[in-house]
Amino acid sequence: MNNWTLIHKGTDLVHANILKGMLEENQIPVQILNKKDSSYLTFGYIEVYVPLNMKELADNLVKQSLLN
Repeated sequence: MNNWTLIHKGTDLVHANILKGMLEENQIPVQILNKKDSSYLTFGYIEVYVPLNMKELADNLVKQSLLN
């Protein structure tokens, strides 16, 4: 994932998928990396990545979505 950058890190897979859908609606490719422990769901994170050249646009869209 050399050309991808992290734009969100959290514990809620549903929230990550909502962000993914919103970004894909705006033609931004998205990858979700689930680093949660499968036995103890309180450990680990869900990470959302976008291409490095689309980071600024993705950050702006995520900030706008959090304001609404």
